[in-house]
Amino acid sequence: MSNRLSAIREVIKEKKVDGLFVSSQENRRYLSGFTGSAGYLLITQEEAVLATDFRYIEQAGNQAPAYRIQRIAGSSLDWFTKLLEDTKVQTLGFEADDMTVATHNRLTQKLKETPINGHTVNLAPVTGVTDDLRTFKDAEELKLLQRAIDLSDRAMDMVVPTIEPGVTEAEVAWRLEKAMREMGADGPSFDTIVGSGPNGALPHHRAGERAIQRGEPIVIDMGAKYQGYCSDLTRTVIVGEPDATFRKIYDIVLGAQLTAMSLTRPGVSGADCDGYARKVIDTAGYGETFGHSLGHGVGLAVHESPGVGPNSQGILKEGMVFTIEPGIYVSGWGGVRIEDVFLLQKDGVKTLSKAKKIGTLGA
Repeated sequence: MSNRLSAIREVIKEKKVDGLFVSSQENRRYLSGFTGSAGYLLITQEEAVLATDFRYIEQAGNQAPAYRIQRIAGSSLDWFTKLLEDTKVQTLGFEADDMTVATHNRLTQKLKETPINGHTVNLAPVTGVTDDLRTFKDAEELKLLQRAIDLSDRAMDMVVPTIEPGVTEAEVAWRLEKAMREMGADGPSFDTIVGSGPNGALPHHRAGERAIQRGEPIVIDMGAKYQGYCSDLTRTVIVGEPDATFRKIYDIVLGAQLTAMSLTRPGVSGADCDGYARKVIDTAGYGETFGHSLGHGVGLAVHESPGVGPNSQGILKEGMVFTIEPGIYVSGWGGVRIEDVFLLQKDGVKTLSKAKKIGTLGA
């Protein structure tokens, strides 16, 4: 955590603020190690404070030894002004992408009512401060990420062969989540998607009571969470013999993913990576059916930086982890999506997902 504190202090200096007020749960965990569900960080060049309520005081002390622990009492904001007095902050950066308008208004009002050390503290919005640091995964993060990925891979490979006509989407989702938990996952990293037949044309369909039928595509999008880190995996399968439409669309989507994998190197933009796959789908005549971005970063959040989409101008760099997940969605028929998680290395992408890319499940 000391390296992360040093890095965030460099960013604070660049942003020309005296300190940073961290409200995001993922950023709080990343910078301090504290896993509780409530609390804030106040980081300056000299101090690092973790403020939380009585439920987490002991836990905070154990998990965040580099931080001074400040107890929050009730709804009063006296703890907030006391921290600012102690740290001598005059301009305080806050996470504009996370803080609600209501919380900002409360803090602003409190600062108006309570001058700090004889002056008014200014709140300065900052964006992407910790998110940018989280884009690059260190060795420990990669270890935890790989464990989460392995859990979802194993659950997919275990459950998919058990799917048969008549079982519901919800039952398949439950089997997947149960398998992940039994193997050691904290839980799913998001609500498991199982879209069978025409439901597969809805990229984020919620698994329901529809019974799976023979010969129709089934889009399964799932992930495991392990010690805070998330995985994200999609496979498209079919029970029985696939028809020509399925074979054609599946091959296009797989070709799009393989193309993006082979061409992506450090220095290309997220839009470049997206474009490699999108061109394959466009050329095949299905461009209008691929309406979402090609991918996204994965870490403490299942969707984080870097962006990998048509408008993502950020440059992909060595050490970043992201998904590549092209898809084709045909209304009334269904969809095909294939998604894996990749680590960008100096010579290209390394595939972290290992689940089988099978298209059929027997007769």
